[in-house]
Amino acid sequence: MSVVFSRTKGLTEAETHYCPGCTHGIAHRLVGEALEELDLLGNTIGCSAVGCSILSYNYINVDMIECLHGRAPAVATGIKRVRPDSIVFTYQGDGDLASIGTAEIVHAAHRGENITVVFVNNAIYGMTGGQMAPTTLAGQKVTTAPAGRNPVINGMPLKVSEMLAQIPGAAYVERVSLHSPKEIRKAKRAIKKGLTCQVEKRGFSLIEVLSTCPTGWGLSPVDAVAWLEANMVPYYPLGVLKAPEGGKNV
Repeated sequence: MSVVFSRTKGLTEAETHYCPGCTHGIAHRLVGEALEELDLLGNTIGCSAVGCSILSYNYINVDMIECLHGRAPAVATGIKRVRPDSIVFTYQGDGDLASIGTAEIVHAAHRGENITVVFVNNAIYGMTGGQMAPTTLAGQKVTTAPAGRNPVINGMPLKVSEMLAQIPGAAYVERVSLHSPKEIRKAKRAIKKGLTCQVEKRGFSLIEVLSTCPTGWGLSPVDAVAWLEANMVPYYPLGVLKAPEGGKNV
């Protein structure tokens, strides 16, 4: 039995600009497939954030708005308030969401905004040259910490999902990864669940996606995937941190 793979209608024909081995492209495809399979492409508005994914409006085949650094949740809030029947999602990296955008994401969750957040965590500032991010691991070497992140000076890496899962307004929070086909399938199910929560008007949903940055990490694409599994997953454990009450299974 042969299997034919084709481009999802959730992606455009544009060639992405990402570095070889970067898993942003996989995450884009999962978002596109989820929107297509849930029949949401014609009624979705995406908010692209500053970072490596800033050009995601060229790749994801829905109406998109480019947002100021860290402000995607605020922009998404405004869109959803004006167009409550539209599906609104943000696509943000860890530098955008967990640093300059910390206030926006925390308060959007506290308000229980009925939006879906796709949070791509690669533990580094990728677009600007590999600086230390709030999610950079202890001891991880980056351009602004060549000897490795020092928790005494810099604090421990921020666990965004654990923090947001404690907020009453957050309906669904899950952390997934892109380091293997099995985990990629789980990631897709999580993204579909986050969108379904929004359709069902359950409130704020966030799916954290552990991703690679071979260029920023100074590794080959293959080694970067192995590094993610060996180093990021133990500190950022995968799974559901807050489950939606009731609702449809996807």
